[in-house]
Amino acid sequence: MTLDKRNTTEPVHPVDEVLPLWELAIYGFQHVLTFYAAAVIVPILLASALGLSHEMLEHLIEADLFTCGIASFIQAVGIGKIGVRLPLLQGVTFVAVMPMIAIGVSAGGGIEGLRQIFGSVIVAGIFSYIVAPYFSRLIRFFPPVVTGSVILVIGLALLPVAANDIVAGHGTNAMQNPVELRNVAYGLGTLFFILAIQKFCRGFLGTIAVLIGLVCMTLVAWVLGDAHFADVGAAPLLTISKPFYFGMPTFHVVPILSLIIVMIISMLETTGDVFATGAIVKKPIGSADIAAAIRADGLATFIGGVFNSFPYTCFAENVGLVRLTQVKSRWVVASAAIIMMVLGCIPKLAAIMASVPLPVLGGAALAMFAAVAVVGIQTLAQVDFDNQNNMIIVGTSIGLGMLATAQPHIADNFPSWAQIIFGSGITLGSMAAMSLHLVFNHFMPANKHGVVIGDQPSKTIPAEGMEAALSHEETVRKG
Repeated sequence: MTLDKRNTTEPVHPVDEVLPLWELAIYGFQHVLTFYAAAVIVPILLASALGLSHEMLEHLIEADLFTCGIASFIQAVGIGKIGVRLPLLQGVTFVAVMPMIAIGVSAGGGIEGLRQIFGSVIVAGIFSYIVAPYFSRLIRFFPPVVTGSVILVIGLALLPVAANDIVAGHGTNAMQNPVELRNVAYGLGTLFFILAIQKFCRGFLGTIAVLIGLVCMTLVAWVLGDAHFADVGAAPLLTISKPFYFGMPTFHVVPILSLIIVMIISMLETTGDVFATGAIVKKPIGSADIAAAIRADGLATFIGGVFNSFPYTCFAENVGLVRLTQVKSRWVVASAAIIMMVLGCIPKLAAIMASVPLPVLGGAALAMFAAVAVVGIQTLAQVDFDNQNNMIIVGTSIGLGMLATAQPHIADNFPSWAQIIFGSGITLGSMAAMSLHLVFNHFMPANKHGVVIGDQPSKTIPAEGMEAALSHEETVRKG
């Protein structure tokens, strides 16, 4: 009797699926196009504050793109225990902008300011890499009531960035007035293209809806004279990012400590992004995944300091793109990483990318950031809101996140160390969610009537049953 040997190979998870090369290239380009504006804004802000020349700014942008590619490749592909191996792009964290400006200005600006910044970045990257496994142990304090709140705050706090792009605002902290209807038309037109393609197209076309919307509205803007490609001809053909281009970095205690604080906050944001991506791609997230993601952040930040760039973290912007397109392969992000490294070496290509009008990018960003918020809502659907504690945690964390988002100048009157926290709605809301969960669901003192357990529904437990209650709480935390 012969046995019928069948193929028993387990199906490949969508995250690990290797798509055809042409699909990887197109999907990767879509990621890069939606990511580009946010990727280069930090060097622009820093160069303006430190009084750098246009030539220096160009090198910072090229170094940033090149290192973004390295960082994204490490995070998506992974090296041993480094990299979470999810479709997550890496970019310079906005939390670091004000501390880096403060460091550079206090050093006198210019090249000397950059050297102090890069030295602090290198040490902060090493610190992040070392503490990654210890920080990851905090995952038991991230039940759905925390992760859902953090993801929702991330999505909501990013929406004003998209709105600012749509109206071609001069700064995220400034209210644009008057608003040109032409810019709004470009933004809403991009959103309309994306929605129409998602509604009427299936298969491959549906998955590149964002890319089609961006290209179509850029062509419309070009025909109407609002998209310009003059800078493409002036850009050099080839450049190579050199380590320590501005000279050897310098190391000072206070700047280093300020960027270490930045990296601690960045770890919290990275944790939220990893949980959000895990929920989208249907892959459970454990402490080992968080440790791997933060190690990648630390290594990328160290490399950034060497190659004249800045602290890196997972970018929530592209989490929304994964949610919209449902293209879950991490190899798409790997292809996007290669494209970014090429852009960092070929300024003419980078100049073409930079020619996409800001309102067009804003229209696409509006759809993506809203998709991130929806993931947060889906996560919060798992929370028992009959427990009043959970209502307090979610409501307060969202409220504080929106406070710092709607009124960003609220941070101006705080000490410099506190401005890092109160200057970002994402940071303030995320820290509030975790802290309130600890206070309300872990450290609530028992009274003579009973005790509240974990983030489960409120239960009254007699005093004589306290030991059993605490035993149950420990089981809930471990489970």
